Amino acid sequence: MNRGLLTLVAILAGLLIAAGAAHAHPHVWVKMKSAVVYGPDGAVIGVRHAWTFDDMYSAFATQGLDQKVKGQFTREELQPLAQVNVESLKEYAFFTFAKADGKSTPFAEPVDYHLEYNAQDTVLTLFFLLPFKAPVRAKAVNFEVYDPTYFVDFAWAEKDPVALTGAPAGCQLRVAKPPPMSAALAKRLADIPVDGQVPDDFSGAQFSNKVSVKCP
Repeated sequence: MNRGLLTLVAILAGLLIAAGAAHAHPHVWVKMKSAVVYGPDGAVIGVRHAWTFDDMYSAFATQGLDQKVKGQFTREELQPLAQVNVESLKEYAFFTFAKADGKSTPFAEPVDYHLEYNAQDTVLTLFFLLPFKAPVRAKAVNFEVYDPTYFVDFAWAEKDPVALTGAPAGCQLRVAKPPPMSAALAKRLADIPVDGQVPDDFSGAQFSNKVSVKCP
């Protein structure tokens, strides 16, 4: 398989076929840890993510990859896949939306990205730094992570999901999980055909994972 032609969308589409998915949304599950990164001058540089994909997605994504040791993948072997994944995520705004002092703050291209494979759990984790286009000086920084179409389900890791890196003294961090989904909505989403779209009145934003940081 030509990995240069493998986009994130192609992986997801192939996953559906391989899994014979009966439920339409979500299809991929991600456990994540994030860090709000500050520079030496106290300005916010951006957000560093670590996204661990479910084992089914990980198995499909690594199918056909060259490996020197069976059942293991080095960072170098996974780097072409990491690059394609990061480039493909741009179309989805990296599922990350930020505001500084109440104003939307755009991100630049990701840097310092790579994939790691956990052979014991057979899962992939994507690491990357999502920098702001320009460092931000703000007393309040908020960001959310979610897929508007709810094709991908994002959830905070149970332990230490968010951290502050290099933050000035006195900064306070709050992390919020999305509300539980009602049984009626879960059934509604499950009834959508595999190739169908979520209803117009539904937005994945209602299941966003939120972070707020306030500094003196």
